[in-house]
Amino acid sequence: MPIRLVVSDVDGTLVTPEKTLTPATVAAVERLRARGIAFTVASSRPPVGLRPLVAALGLTLPLGAFNGSTIVGPDLAVLAEAFVPEAAARIAAERFAEGGIDLWVFADGAWWLSDPSAPYTDLERRTLQAEPRVAADLAPLLDRAAKLVGVSRDAARLAACETALAAELGARAAVHRSQTYYLDVTPPGADKGRFVARLAHDLGIPAAEVATLGDMENDVAMFAASGLGIAMGNAADPVKRAARVVTEANDADGFARAVARYVLGEGD
Repeated sequence: MPIRLVVSDVDGTLVTPEKTLTPATVAAVERLRARGIAFTVASSRPPVGLRPLVAALGLTLPLGAFNGSTIVGPDLAVLAEAFVPEAAARIAAERFAEGGIDLWVFADGAWWLSDPSAPYTDLERRTLQAEPRVAADLAPLLDRAAKLVGVSRDAARLAACETALAAELGARAAVHRSQTYYLDVTPPGADKGRFVARLAHDLGIPAAEVATLGDMENDVAMFAASGLGIAMGNAADPVKRAARVVTEANDADGFARAVARYVLGEGD
């Protein structure tokens, strides 16, 4: 089947570990456009974190932010959004506190935290190209959070928290790591796979003609919603097994190579 729509994850997939777009990646998106193949992104980032991609890649389709639970246009105007149920948000915040895991809350269009010098805040500033808002008490934001993030340098601790919290919250929220050091809690019933399915439906493109690329567990739902799921070389083994094919890592132009090889049929 020819591919008519490509949807890519961002961090760990479309951008390098330094959060940059390589010339090969930009050129690959341009070649998709030249061939009439639609392209957009689905990311755990907030809408503001997608702004640099819109200009650099000339994006014109809706984009999926917060793992697809918020959909925005290329001007970042909100087209659809959902919030984490307050009870689930409060449980997640409590479990993070009990586990010594830092809490970030994305609410009211902003990134909120209590300690602006905590681990990974500098990385997130560079990634989003935005500054956080600081509040000693984040609890008042939990009734309108688009996403909560548990942040820790201890990957094993975060993985254990992911398993336990997902079991505790069940269908009340989606719980997935978007990076080994970020544990996302997002609204239930809204994930990257549903974003891909909705966009493909709106464009009149069958799932068999959709390709998706990703590197983390939260990208597996995209693979299931598309005919061609492509895992990055830097993905964990379960993510690779969920995909149809595996490309090179994001520090080796894996996105550009996948587009050339599997979507455009250009080879290397």
